Amino acid sequence: MSFSPQSRVWIYQSDRKFTSIEETEILNKLAAFTNQWKAHGNELLAKAEIRYGFFIILTVDESQAGVTGCSIDSSVRLIKEIEQEYHVDLFNRFNIAYKVNGEVVVNNKEDFETLVNIKQVTPETIVFNNMVQNLAELESKWEVPFQNSWHSTVFAHLL
Repeated sequence: MSFSPQSRVWIYQSDRKFTSIEETEILNKLAAFTNQWKAHGNELLAKAEIRYGFFIILTVDESQAGVTGCSIDSSVRLIKEIEQEYHVDLFNRFNIAYKVNGEVVVNNKEDFETLVNIKQVTPETIVFNNMVQNLAELESKWEVPFQNSWHSTVFAHLL
């Protein structure tokens, strides 16, 4: 399947890494969902993936059919079910993901702020911008240096 660069994306970041068994089970649930995902009876061209064991990414190419409030609600219900079944937090926007030696780490805002303050997180540290809106942004603006992200604005007083 080929997806337009303008395809919409939603990123749900876990507060912990999924085990390989959990990841397989979750991917199966996501595949079952995206294969039948509809908006007003129209099938959506959609896919789901997990990256780095932390990020559930849903993608919908709206060139075929646009998402609706109801179709988005159904995806949120699925993510909430995954959250409850696997005892993870997928909606806490105050958890911040970044890379240390190529590995993804997730911390709460306060711990991340401390790391910035003691220079463990530097302007070059790769952080994840989960607010990207489409596939093109996912590929170019999702993993960015701290200094080029919204994070640097929030924590500017520490730089």
